[in-house]
Amino acid sequence: MTATIKKSAPVEAAEAPLTLDEPAPRALRLIDQLGMWGNLGVSLLGFTGAAFVLYPIADGAAMSLGAALVALLLGTVIGTAAVCAAAVPGTDTGQPAMVLLRGLFGVRISWLPTILNVVQLVGWTTFELVVISTAMHQIAGGIDRWVYVLVGGAITTVLALRPLGWIRLLRKYVTVAVAVALVYLGVQLLRNPLPSLGHGTWDGFWLAVDTVVAVTVSWVPVAADYTRHSKSVRDTVVGTFVGYSVTQVACYGIGLVALLTVAKSGTDHQMYGAFMAIPLGTLAFAVLAVRELDQSFVDTYSTAVSVQNLRPRWDRRVLAAVIGALATVLALALDIADYQNFLYLIGSVFVPLLGVLAVDYFLISGRSWDLSERAPARWLMVFPWLIGFVAYQLVNPGYLVWWSRQWGRIDDWLHFTPESWMSASLLSLAVAAAATIPFGLAQRKLARAQ
Repeated sequence: MTATIKKSAPVEAAEAPLTLDEPAPRALRLIDQLGMWGNLGVSLLGFTGAAFVLYPIADGAAMSLGAALVALLLGTVIGTAAVCAAAVPGTDTGQPAMVLLRGLFGVRISWLPTILNVVQLVGWTTFELVVISTAMHQIAGGIDRWVYVLVGGAITTVLALRPLGWIRLLRKYVTVAVAVALVYLGVQLLRNPLPSLGHGTWDGFWLAVDTVVAVTVSWVPVAADYTRHSKSVRDTVVGTFVGYSVTQVACYGIGLVALLTVAKSGTDHQMYGAFMAIPLGTLAFAVLAVRELDQSFVDTYSTAVSVQNLRPRWDRRVLAAVIGALATVLALALDIADYQNFLYLIGSVFVPLLGVLAVDYFLISGRSWDLSERAPARWLMVFPWLIGFVAYQLVNPGYLVWWSRQWGRIDDWLHFTPESWMSASLLSLAVAAAATIPFGLAQRKLARAQ
């Protein structure tokens, strides 16, 4: 007889549990979720990532400001709605993201996406420490970059030891400072003349949308790690959607304005320099650079919680300390400029996975999954995931040369040519979701027969 975990009763406590044996405290209110997701919507990578929205086609002409803004808004709304879909099961069950995959695939099969998630999260923690140290070194170049890496790694690790306390602190103090910095930079940049909204092209519009969707959906594998502590599903949906959407649009919007006015390119050096050239811009930029620590903290804590799907009784504090130390060493030792493309490739695995998860959880399984350590294998659910992943790669295999070359050959073999209107994220989500219906119904029938 299997144990089915449905909606868990609220548990009042101050901090996240140390192991999976302990219940998740419902300690985060709507305002806490708004603050956390609002801060996660702001990123130094978002400012520079605006270049991929304005120039979606390599060596192509710039999109018009109007087209870029529409792509930004549409991609953010779609992507954040997807994150909400992944976040709700966490609130329903009180379980973290990778444990939810036990209900979708069974325990043993859930280890595969869990391992992929651990790899990508360690990589993103490392990447964030590099970004933070680079930004701080540009602000105060008299201090060696490695010092900033060590300090950033230490702070990241400390924050990951008390995640809920840090989220509440974010809401009380950091969110206000970030909002002021964003508004100030935006107002100052808008004093420069902008081209008309229609000046430019709409070529590559769906590529731009896809870029924004992909960035937003990158939070899918960690969303439930935090929304499992929400007091209600309403707090989860409103806090996630409103908090993240507003700040991501503001962040990318500022990047677009900077590119069209004062920044000569979307590189870190040019973008950061453009902000610092504004009166008091260095102070505002310093606030945003320090705030970037919440990205590395989230990645570190979620890595620890993901590992607990493999080892449920390991103490998350010990795991966070080891992961923080590892990411710090990697940030000191590695040149990870090209590693970002590898991280995006791993991230593409979770886009179709979301389509499978959402359809099976909400439609087929009726929001009731077996999340116990004895959850049986559901092999049929792997197929819609793989089908969605293939659909993604056929349209957009990414920028790793060896990987994209192989998928280019498959495209040629299939006589398939990706069109400019095709969005890899949206297409893979739709394909995986549609394929989940027959496979999910077959899996349910098979389970009843056993």
